[in-house]
Amino acid sequence: MSNKENALLSTIIEAIQEKKGIDIVSLNLAKLEQSITDHFVICHGNSNTQVEAIAREVEDKVKKVLNIKVWHKDGFKNAQWILLDFANVVVHIFQKEYRDFYNLEGLWADAEIKHIMNDFEKE
Repeated sequence: MSNKENALLSTIIEAIQEKKGIDIVSLNLAKLEQSITDHFVICHGNSNTQVEAIAREVEDKVKKVLNIKVWHKDGFKNAQWILLDFANVVVHIFQKEYRDFYNLEGLWADAEIKHIMNDFEKE
């Protein structure tokens, strides 16, 4: 993984943690033939307001810290599942019921999966 990609992943995860995103998971898809990107970062929030706040924080922090703009974004209208596409890294921010329903971790179970704990989840 390149330094730029590592910095992008770290910045995204920090932004999610700042808005108390729940159950943060990073999937390394780089070695999978059928993958459309190198990494997924997945988390969920407790409401559409929190999901949108997490997405805005990710977008703003990545722009401010790394000067990288999101390439494509979708889902802000109802904030049940917001997708932020940074080309090599795609961020999925769900409401819990939609995360459970779509089960991206299960669909990409062959990927290398890393669970990231938030400070408030450790208690």
